[in-house]
Amino acid sequence: MRLRPPGSLCRRGPDGGAGSVLGIGILGATVSLTVLVIPLLAVLSLQQAVQNAADAAALAAADTASGFVAGYPCAAAAEAATLNGASVTDCSVTGLIATVSVRRHVLLVDLSSRARAGPPRPPGDPGTSVG
Repeated sequence: MRLRPPGSLCRRGPDGGAGSVLGIGILGATVSLTVLVIPLLAVLSLQQAVQNAADAAALAAADTASGFVAGYPCAAAAEAATLNGASVTDCSVTGLIATVSVRRHVLLVDLSSRARAGPPRPPGDPGTSVG
């Protein structure tokens, strides 16, 4: 039989304090996972912002190519991309169809996207998908 020191109120077995170590381990794992996941979610959000910038730039170029807005299509695309925090890497206009590629550098990652805008294809056009 073990003798307790005078004044001690609780008995500790061989696993005394194991719950504290487990709790600290779970807390550390949760913090580590959070530190890894939050930047990934931020990059996904920024990728959507880059896609929106590409869409806006392509629409601006298509509006200018169609004569709805005065100016040069690729200059309008560059301005729209800049207003959305991106830069145009490629711009081509074929007839009334504008295709624009944009890029945005965030921390150590280059995010890029491409968009196409123009009038809708006529029904029965081989490039039109139904569904």
